[in-house]
Amino acid sequence: MGKEIYDVIVWGATGFTGKWVAKHFYDQYHETPLRWAMAGRNIKKLKEVASFIGDTTYEVPTILADSEDEASLMNMVNQTKVVLSTVGPYAYYGSLLVKVCAETGTHYCDLTGEVPWMRRMISEHHDIAQKSGARIVFSCGFDSIPSDIGVHFLQEQAKAAFNEPLIQVKFYMLAAKGGASGGTIHSLLNVIEESKDSQEVADLLENPYALNPNYLTFDGPDMQDQSKARYESQIKKWTAPFIMGAINTRIVRRSNALLDFSYGKNFSYTETQVTGAGIKGRLAAEVMAGGFKLLWLFASKEVTLSLLKKYILPSQGKGPEVDPDNPGFYKILLIGQTASGDQLSAIVRGDADPGYGSTSKMLSEAAICLAEYEEPLHVAGGCWTPASAMGATLLKRLRSNAGLSFDIK
Repeated sequence: MGKEIYDVIVWGATGFTGKWVAKHFYDQYHETPLRWAMAGRNIKKLKEVASFIGDTTYEVPTILADSEDEASLMNMVNQTKVVLSTVGPYAYYGSLLVKVCAETGTHYCDLTGEVPWMRRMISEHHDIAQKSGARIVFSCGFDSIPSDIGVHFLQEQAKAAFNEPLIQVKFYMLAAKGGASGGTIHSLLNVIEESKDSQEVADLLENPYALNPNYLTFDGPDMQDQSKARYESQIKKWTAPFIMGAINTRIVRRSNALLDFSYGKNFSYTETQVTGAGIKGRLAAEVMAGGFKLLWLFASKEVTLSLLKKYILPSQGKGPEVDPDNPGFYKILLIGQTASGDQLSAIVRGDADPGYGSTSKMLSEAAICLAEYEEPLHVAGGCWTPASAMGATLLKRLRSNAGLSFDIK
């Protein structure tokens, strides 16, 4: 079969986030020429997604495929321009699909936050994807589109205003309401387990430039991620480590490298969680920092990890309770400074739970961008980031169809 049957295939549509992706496709595009389908291991469950999206009369084409069956994956990718994958942990279920996409020239995007796995996929498949023309784009959910596209937006505004880039950008997570899906949590646990068993992975997680093309030799200004409570004089508030920071910062730094260091080779980028001012803010920051340390400790021990998985954390395919009247939100502050001392700030907002609601919309719009549904992209094949592959084109779609806003403060 040729690749003109579908624009996008949603791989893993029966999972928690996958269902929300399917709903976004239906809500936004069921009366448009966009051609999309769903794929997974269980046709019966795929058919049941129609009831979730709210229209049992709407027939979405379904494709049977298995993450461990290369022939079935080949059959799937040969029917589409883009595969959108929600099937994690990607280190367990995603490697063969990336290989098949890279070899066949099929574009691919996902919502992974697994830095070691991304590093392996880049090392193994970037050159192959360059030759085939496949655009492989990781981290197209809450990690790391608000960070990556937010920084890209702020940098473009700075260049227009000051005729030079920002050599430093700080990300402050101001507020959010939402929960994480089981797949996201298990992906994080998998990374912790890998670091426990492999010194190479542990070293990679300590490398702030782990996703850069020359990650073993690049010497930039950024050091290790924040691990303690810290007072930020710039905003006069206390901050704690941001759980997504170790992922987002590496994506943003890779974007800079892939964009020919348009932010500068001495560009510095950090992320932190704002907890508030005064004693309450400091106490909250100390508690949050301590909580992250305990999570890492418990997840690195086999006994406590099994207890976490069995009794506390949601299972894969599950997620938080959803209140349609209170879908969640998030608000991010970005503050940048040029080498000349000029400053520029932006606010990034999302209108839904960052863990699934906003993520599903961002991931969907990234896939539609890669399909060049309404606007062409001007990048060749290879392993890209959201900003380096889609930049301003994705920014427009996020604003118009995904409930995100990017505004200069």
